[in-house]
Amino acid sequence: MKITQAKQFTQLERYILMTLGIAITSIGVYFFKFPNNFSTGGVSGLSLILGRVFPSPVLTPSVFVLIINVILLIVGFIFLGRGFAFSTVYCSMLLSLGLNVMEHFWPLAGPMTTQPFLELCFAELLSALGAAILFHLDASSGGTDIIAMIVRKYTSMNIGSALIIADALITISALICFGAEAGLFSILGLLMKSLLVDFVTDSFRMRKCFQIITSTPQPIVDFITQKLHRGATLEEVTGAYNHDKKTMIITVLTRAQALALRRYVHANDPHAFIVITSSTEIVGKGFLAS
Repeated sequence: MKITQAKQFTQLERYILMTLGIAITSIGVYFFKFPNNFSTGGVSGLSLILGRVFPSPVLTPSVFVLIINVILLIVGFIFLGRGFAFSTVYCSMLLSLGLNVMEHFWPLAGPMTTQPFLELCFAELLSALGAAILFHLDASSGGTDIIAMIVRKYTSMNIGSALIIADALITISALICFGAEAGLFSILGLLMKSLLVDFVTDSFRMRKCFQIITSTPQPIVDFITQKLHRGATLEEVTGAYNHDKKTMIITVLTRAQALALRRYVHANDPHAFIVITSSTEIVGKGFLAS
């Protein structure tokens, strides 16, 4: 049976982290996107536009988020059935309710600052961080992702391209609804969003790959296996210059473990030759599923 990265967490830990991810996303959307009319796609962007097209003290953008997510969840249950993940329902409703709770307790009359670019940076950074946490857990906040799941199930359409086009159309609509300044900031935010999500996601998944060439491999191997509780691979190598026989140790570690190993090797085997590379795609036991 394949073991995904998300299943390394207990169910309690997973839902705590999902709640944290949704809370961070909600803060970015409510305090920074909504007051500035930053429509960077997705349900929150569409809700902003609907709030402008249908102005009402009752149908605020936060309420539109709830309405749209409920509709999408119903559609998801109809078309996806049992394959519809409970975590998606949980995250989708938590985001909707979180925005409405914040609107009730912290009503905003306008942006918190007079620096729209600063607020755009916080809006996209918080949203990207929240999305990356959910992605790390194989979870989703629902919204347009539900449409993507349905399209993926019934067609062979390129989902990534379809979502990008949908987000772009929603963002461009901000030019019409909110004027040039908010529209241009929204377009910039969409570009920032795509870059930041990839960057933050890769940061979560970053691992350090070690290649250590040494004449005394056993102490280093013991440190890796007994202290860091990681595996290692040994390979006999020959130097091209003096043809000395040595051993190359190959191991993959987290950043904290990598720092500990680097310090240990430097202190105990100063003649060892170390090559350290970074990777976000490690497949195998203890990492991503193969």
